[in-house]
Amino acid sequence: MSEIPGFDELQGPLDVSRAAMAVLDGEGRVVGWSPAASLLLGYPASEVLGREFAGLVTDAAAPELLPGLRRVLRLRHRDGHGAPAAVAVLALSPGAGEPAGAGPRPARLLAMADAGETGQWNALQSMLRGLATQSPVGLAIYDTRLRVVWTNAALYKEMGPAEYAGVGPDDMVTHGVVVSPGMPGTLEEVMSRVLATGEPVIELHYRGRPPSAPGRDHVWSCSYYRLEDPAGTPLGVCEETVDITARYLAQQRLELLVRAARSVGTTLDMHRTAREFAAVTTPAFADAVTVDLLETVLHADRPRSVAVPDTRMVRVWPPGERPGQHPGAGRPFAEARPPAPSPAPGRRVHEPDLLTVPLRSEGTDLGIVCFTWEHRTNPFDEGELAVADELVARLAVCVDNARRYAREHAAALLLQRSLLPRLLPQLSAVELAYRYLPADSRAGVGGDWFDVIALSGTRVGLVVGDVVGHGLGAAATMGRLRTSVRVLARMDLAPDEVLARLDDLVTQGADERAAARIEGEELPEDEALGVTCLYAAYDPVAGTCTMARAGHLLPAIVDPDDGTVTFPELPPGPPLGLGGLPFESAEVTLPPGSLLALFTDGLVQGRDRDLDEQIELLSAVLSRSGRPLDDLCDEAVGALLPRPAEDDAALLLVRTRILGRQQVAVWELEADPQAVGRARAAASAQLRAWGLDDLVFTTELVVSELVTNAIRYAADGPVQLRLIRDQTLICEVSDSGHTSPHLRHAANDDEGGRGLFIVAQTTQQWGTRYTSTGKIIWAEQAMPSVKRPTTEGLPARPDSGDGDRLL
Repeated sequence: MSEIPGFDELQGPLDVSRAAMAVLDGEGRVVGWSPAASLLLGYPASEVLGREFAGLVTDAAAPELLPGLRRVLRLRHRDGHGAPAAVAVLALSPGAGEPAGAGPRPARLLAMADAGETGQWNALQSMLRGLATQSPVGLAIYDTRLRVVWTNAALYKEMGPAEYAGVGPDDMVTHGVVVSPGMPGTLEEVMSRVLATGEPVIELHYRGRPPSAPGRDHVWSCSYYRLEDPAGTPLGVCEETVDITARYLAQQRLELLVRAARSVGTTLDMHRTAREFAAVTTPAFADAVTVDLLETVLHADRPRSVAVPDTRMVRVWPPGERPGQHPGAGRPFAEARPPAPSPAPGRRVHEPDLLTVPLRSEGTDLGIVCFTWEHRTNPFDEGELAVADELVARLAVCVDNARRYAREHAAALLLQRSLLPRLLPQLSAVELAYRYLPADSRAGVGGDWFDVIALSGTRVGLVVGDVVGHGLGAAATMGRLRTSVRVLARMDLAPDEVLARLDDLVTQGADERAAARIEGEELPEDEALGVTCLYAAYDPVAGTCTMARAGHLLPAIVDPDDGTVTFPELPPGPPLGLGGLPFESAEVTLPPGSLLALFTDGLVQGRDRDLDEQIELLSAVLSRSGRPLDDLCDEAVGALLPRPAEDDAALLLVRTRILGRQQVAVWELEADPQAVGRARAAASAQLRAWGLDDLVFTTELVVSELVTNAIRYAADGPVQLRLIRDQTLICEVSDSGHTSPHLRHAANDDEGGRGLFIVAQTTQQWGTRYTSTGKIIWAEQAMPSVKRPTTEGLPARPDSGDGDRLL
């Protein structure tokens, strides 16, 4: 049979062992009919033999069944339906294929099979040929010993020319490693598991260097499944591989950039930022990295857009490494930069194992980043260079932000030092301590404030206030209000008058903003509306404290004898800028050694804190008022604010003192011109007793002028002279008049008008303050070296404090 031309070409369903066979004589009659033919068309041999085979063909234009014919014909089944069949015609005698009329026709052999089965077999054969020769997917078949028995053309082309038969899976490449997490470390382990369990492995990532590129890593996506015979017996493992190097690198680089965005710059510390940058980039991108910054950047100065040759850099990573191990460190910046640098960001220089990228932000040089590799020979591709540029650009933004923050933080601290009292004044009337905790810990400033103001007559102004919000905006508003309070307090205004004037100032600012908004001009948001404030004026001579509040919390007063804590009922007032009710003052008498606590709501209020409980806790701390004030401040803050404050908090503790009889002398004078001389003599005697002989002449002059003015211009009523020996010598003359004298320069021919001018020239300062019964004109003189005071020859000052009376 193998001598029949074309017989060996019959394969698949048309193979002689499977196909339905029919033998035709030269006239086309059936002379042979196989059992398979009976099964295909349903005719037994007895019904077909001797008939013309053409009668079984139903095609309208049936071809002539000549040797060499291969096509699908529609044949008639015995039950009447058409049966498509693949038919191959072979000649059984020489001369096959000769044209008709050339001689007697030869006998022919017809091989027939179901057309559908034949089509599937042909498609399968075509697919197998494609996988072997045309598929872009690399294929390899391993036997049960996991040795290569076959590879397709794609794998051979990808891996390079080599003999792979009998090679193990891990021996086809060098430096091979499985990079998929959770998988065994070698391919042989993976394939052994597949061979043993029959469970396939899909999309395993494997990195190595193929023979076609021994100096560069490639990454493949590998899939494995077990091959079995019809009985289910394992025959080996099939491997499918696709080179995904470009996609894998792109994904890895993208993940690297994402990690850098999340992990670099978590703080505004330049050294920590450099450490975070190194942790992200090594060893994921490079084996080592160095970060060198301009010295001016570390000092928070703004570097120049073009670095000068003598500008030096400091290595911030690795810490402790001496400069000079890589280009750029410890050398002038112009020398460290790449040759012929361009002002555009991202310009770099690279060698086989070194990549140097300038660190720049907004066109300004900040430093240099150097990436190094230990064993690198292949050149950098565009993707690596782009990743390096992006990483360094991210670092540059973080470094520049840190530099800007350092500058802003320094400015904020300077603002804080300028707005809050750095050193409280040393006053005889009070002992002071304070704590200030801004909620904005980064900027270091907030909207709460306090102040201690030295007033005339040894009095002390105490103020505490709270601006809505915190940060630089609230601090600026606080500074404006604090300055206004100091100016108003120095005018010797009563506490309620101070708050009224401050309220007018805030309201005026709100009106100006409203007018600007109507005109279409947008101004920065003002945080002065709704400010609370408490102002108190303590008089150490009388032992009284006059207070007024604008929407602020009540102060705490601690009795020095039993430690009882009370909160005086002060007349309520609206917050500043809201208008409405007027402000009122209230006077409280404080025994010597009393403790006065002024605080803002941030100390006792919070989202998860009950105000009443916090007030009780503060009272418990203040009740131990005999302790040092600094210790009380620390204890109060520790008890009330154990965690970082949600709002700004300020606490001012004041322990009051009373000026003794040896420091104050008082005389009641008749409204009689002769009383001037007696007042002058009494003042002189008192100064000599105090050891202030050097001030006698000036004081006599001041007393004479002030008492004369009081007697001449005041309304009917008593005149009082008071001398106070404190850090300065204070002379006060009070009367019942409400007209304030004014300093003026008298002409040469004027007979009067020189009194206050003489007082102003001979004293340190002078002024007028009003009381409920009139006014007080006062003048201060600087103290000379003090002699030991004596009371010899002086009448004793009554304990009642009413003073002596000169008639």
